[in-house]
Amino acid sequence: MKNELDSKFLLQVFDKIRQHGAKENEQYKLNGITAFTDHDGYTLYIEDVNVKLQFGFHNQYHFDYDSKDQYESFEKKLKEIDREF
Repeated sequence: MKNELDSKFLLQVFDKIRQHGAKENEQYKLNGITAFTDHDGYTLYIEDVNVKLQFGFHNQYHFDYDSKDQYESFEKKLKEIDREF
């Protein structure tokens, strides 16, 4: 399944999770979403229990999920974080 990703939106949400989320080790958690980077900070990871998103250099990204409903729920959580914070 192909998903269109707005990189500006994603980076905003990632920053909000880091600013307002609870830090556990090198990960930040907010409203059921976990956000973290790889060791060099070039790849971002944003995930919940069902969906994993890897966003990297040159705006390349990869989603991993089993169903459209899981993706839509994940997207809704990201939008809620963006509106709420």
